[in-house]
Amino acid sequence: MDSASTHAYDDVRRPAPRAPRALATEAVHAGRDDLARQGLHAPPIDLSTTYPSYDSRGEAERIDAFATTGAEPDGPPVYGRLGNPTVARFETALARLEGTESAVAFASGMAALTAVLLVRAAQGLRHVVAVRPLYGCSDHLLTAGLLGTEVTWTDPAGITDALRPDTGLVLVESPANPTLAEVDLRAVAHACGSVPLLVDNTFATPVLQRPATAGARLVLHSATKYLGGHGDVLAGVVACDEEFAGRLRQVRFATGGVLHPLAGYLLLRGLSTLPVRVRAASATAADLAGRLAADPRVARVHYPRIGGAMVAFEVHGDPHEVIAGVRLITPAVSLGSVDTLIQHPASISHRIVDADDRRGAGVSDRLLRMSVGLEDVEDLWATSTRRSEPRRRPAVARGAPRAAASSAEGVGPVGAPPLPAPPRRHPWVTAAASPSSARPWRPVRCPAVP
Repeated sequence: MDSASTHAYDDVRRPAPRAPRALATEAVHAGRDDLARQGLHAPPIDLSTTYPSYDSRGEAERIDAFATTGAEPDGPPVYGRLGNPTVARFETALARLEGTESAVAFASGMAALTAVLLVRAAQGLRHVVAVRPLYGCSDHLLTAGLLGTEVTWTDPAGITDALRPDTGLVLVESPANPTLAEVDLRAVAHACGSVPLLVDNTFATPVLQRPATAGARLVLHSATKYLGGHGDVLAGVVACDEEFAGRLRQVRFATGGVLHPLAGYLLLRGLSTLPVRVRAASATAADLAGRLAADPRVARVHYPRIGGAMVAFEVHGDPHEVIAGVRLITPAVSLGSVDTLIQHPASISHRIVDADDRRGAGVSDRLLRMSVGLEDVEDLWATSTRRSEPRRRPAVARGAPRAAASSAEGVGPVGAPPLPAPPRRHPWVTAAASPSSARPWRPVRCPAVP
């Protein structure tokens, strides 16, 4: 790597201070500010696993420095597990969007959470205080004690009382997966005292909220979801201060949970359209939430006050029939893609959570979670009310009237009559399926780089 490329790599990891820019501008330009000076327009993909160096003494000094603080080595890259220029661009951009000093990317969201827990465990702080619901695998990782951690489950009001001298982390997800329950992040951060607060911001993204500005030290993303946005990359990332980032890099180097450079490129590209995608999908989700709230086949609708592209709803009938009957909407786990997905949490994403714990956290057996994409709202609603041909006709008792043997795609049980589409505009709805003061999307301005 020549000296010009080395300086460019340093510029990506440590951008020069400058005036604040709107979030939409940062989404397009953060992590790319050096490209024009290099005569480039698209970010390059560096697939190297190792980097030549004729100065082995200098390499030894850089590796010793990394082992001490976890700071990224000055100069050119050394080895793929220590850092990669393409991944560094994504990390820089995500830190800018979340308003933190640094960000550290991993091979998955679970790898990112695991690294956080290992950092605290290495400091003798193995106790975690957490608020349900969380993503099902996050819940399992804590409950099973797979990393030698111990968890105390509580509600937001009980966080302070649950803290112990060996508490290393408080973990919340808001809006929560899958019920979309929200917590007051400032109040939670205050309750944590000196214990780091980790907020899983996967559902909201920095477009809707920036937990670091509310007092969270750590912001977690399953970057597989909205940050990538196209269902073609698996990744996780933690946005945080540089001190904690150094510890995360050391764990990443030791455990090998690195992000592939091609995934880093796809994520950087995904960030450039993040505000546009979230804004458009959120508008459609709010509309669908209102329509679902007026549908007699739906018992309850969950939609967060901050908005967003996720909708959860409970049906009166069999949720499995809803899944079996969808057509335009894709019946698949995951979320945040450009196409609309629906899944049954009790069967898939939260199946690994104990049934009593799951139901106690509000994840009922009739709950469905829908990730709204970029399709037209009228097409989505039409497929949700149109009858579909049954895969098999249920038995009908002799003398009884024959019920329709089809499922309303996306909203109702077998036998429910089709409903006329309600007016296009509907109120924002809360978990109780009533009008609320949900905030529409508005642009956010990012602070200057520290």
